[in-house]
Amino acid sequence: MSESNNPEIDLIMSRKRDGIDIPLSNNVQSRFVSNYLEYVKFVHNALPEIDFDEIDTATEFLNYKFGAPIIIDSMTGGTPEALKINSRLGQLAETFSFGMGLGSQRAGLKSSSLAETYSIARKNAPSAFLIANIGGAQLAEGLDIKMIEKIISMIDANALVIHLNPLQELIQPEGEPKYRGVLKKIEKISENITIPIIVKEVGSGISREVALKLQQANISCINIAGSGGTSWAGIEKIRATKVRNDIKEHLGELFWDWGIPTALSLIEVRNAVKLPLIASGGIRNGLEIAKCIALGANMGALAYPFLKAASQSKESLFTFSTRLISELKGAMFLTGSSNIIELAKSRLILTGELADMVINNEGYHQSRS
Repeated sequence: MSESNNPEIDLIMSRKRDGIDIPLSNNVQSRFVSNYLEYVKFVHNALPEIDFDEIDTATEFLNYKFGAPIIIDSMTGGTPEALKINSRLGQLAETFSFGMGLGSQRAGLKSSSLAETYSIARKNAPSAFLIANIGGAQLAEGLDIKMIEKIISMIDANALVIHLNPLQELIQPEGEPKYRGVLKKIEKISENITIPIIVKEVGSGISREVALKLQQANISCINIAGSGGTSWAGIEKIRATKVRNDIKEHLGELFWDWGIPTALSLIEVRNAVKLPLIASGGIRNGLEIAKCIALGANMGALAYPFLKAASQSKESLFTFSTRLISELKGAMFLTGSSNIIELAKSRLILTGELADMVINNEGYHQSRS
């Protein structure tokens, strides 16, 4: 059967297209919860003793040099609409020395034409740090090492991310909520793949218990990807409504805000493991990136803001990114941090619900009599 007349490829393309169109045309952000970064306050430094122009945002992560601790988080690919977006994001990553993650690449294995929607990033970013992407559910299905190697070579990747999305798989009309054996598969990949292995959530956060299991599986890094930003339950709920799947629609509504808020997940995981960490989940500006660095993250990652800007124009994307760097440098100036190492040592005050949860450790380890 040709690619132009393949129901499986058509379904994948439709799902990938929805992953772009729905967030851009509908409000699928968290409704009643936040990423809790508003409860993180820097202590103002009235004597920074540095000049704004001398602030250095460069950093090193996984033995690679970046212009700033910023990653364009895994987003899209697998549909013609993604070609333009990944093309622009690749140009941005190359120009600003950002890291860049691609969307789940299973579509690229199914179709050579769809593979180009991913490989365009490497074409436009020959020296950037690119991250290949596969799903935990696909590992459970039996995605083998040879296929993973093809995914890596598709973009000449510097790292591989394995994304965990049990909530999305639960709500998705054609979802595959099958996670038995995923941890063992992750451990096997860590033993057989030479580039760094990153494990990430997609917006529901990583707990300390899961982080400890992942550390024992010998992965290289965790992206906590907490709640408080785009809701994949919300996206899949809208898709379920379109196909009149009442049960999935109901579950999407019920679990719309499910997850561990970003700041809380970051604190939990940082206190549990020694692995490098990427913080993402509802991050919208450079001040929030700075807060995550001070909370213990090595890098901050954003998806929706980059997607929105990239869908408009290359100029909008570059303007947004220039502003993002200025916001990060502003936080560094006001804390007297001339570089990222000093920013990581900045004093913070936790307030509100976040402080209460950290102090009381509520909801994460209930003692049982």
